[in-house]
Amino acid sequence: MNSNIHSLSEKIQALSVEQIAEVEDFVEFLRVRSRERELTRSYAAISAPAFEAAWNNPEDDAYDAL
Repeated sequence: MNSNIHSLSEKIQALSVEQIAEVEDFVEFLRVRSRERELTRSYAAISAPAFEAAWNNPEDDAYDAL
């Protein structure tokens, strides 16, 4: 991975100031998106037990087969 970082660093250094700003914005976007996905998964895991009674009932058994 170290060689990947070095290669990426060299590529970034060859960019214009404006392009470097775009790269920085994109990296921040990736970081925020990753954090949001992690939170979404956590919220889903936390809320699953609360919804289990609503999801697991005889009236909805037909939907389980879909």
